[in-house]
Amino acid sequence: LKSGIDILVGTPGRIKDHLENSKLDLSSVKHVVLDEVDHMLDMGFSEQVEEILGFSYKKGSENNPQTLLFSATCPPWVYDVAKKYMKDEYEQIDLIGKKTQRTATTVEHLAIQCRSSQRAGVLGDIIQVYSGSCGRTIVFCETKKEANELAMNASLKQDAQSLHGDIPQKQREITLKGFRNGVFEVLIATNVAARGLDIPEVDLVIQCSPPK
Repeated sequence: LKSGIDILVGTPGRIKDHLENSKLDLSSVKHVVLDEVDHMLDMGFSEQVEEILGFSYKKGSENNPQTLLFSATCPPWVYDVAKKYMKDEYEQIDLIGKKTQRTATTVEHLAIQCRSSQRAGVLGDIIQVYSGSCGRTIVFCETKKEANELAMNASLKQDAQSLHGDIPQKQREITLKGFRNGVFEVLIATNVAARGLDIPEVDLVIQCSPPK
């Protein structure tokens, strides 16, 4: 940062720290990119993002940075908030179109009904059938407690570890590394693992209940 950089990639909190400690100057920024914009403007980041942008945006100025917003989902309120940082003639590029439920043609979807008490045993069987001996499986749960209980359930025949917001960042990284390297085959997670993971070996994704 001291010697100058072309591109800075950071979380809002850390960028704000550097700004407040005068270690970062955004006055000459030419491009601003918000990735996963719906989450960035929703999950308590909104105020931080607005503060950061305040360092490089001047109301009505023609020299404001070009603003690029990316997201897999863009509810109407996202556009309302985004207009603050974009010119009136902004362009919207939609790669989904009218097919809002479109999914990859190579993915098969199945729904299975079972009692909550039987779930761990059923999960073990499904994983055995659909993921085989080498494939990886991610199981999504609604709560941290549920993730822990399933990961330790004796009815689940495969090696499993849990991943959720109460697990320290360093341990999360160790867990993900083990999952990637095949140390264990099943990752049982809350939505903390819903974005940003690229693990090609994952053959099977299970939702323990319909996503809310």
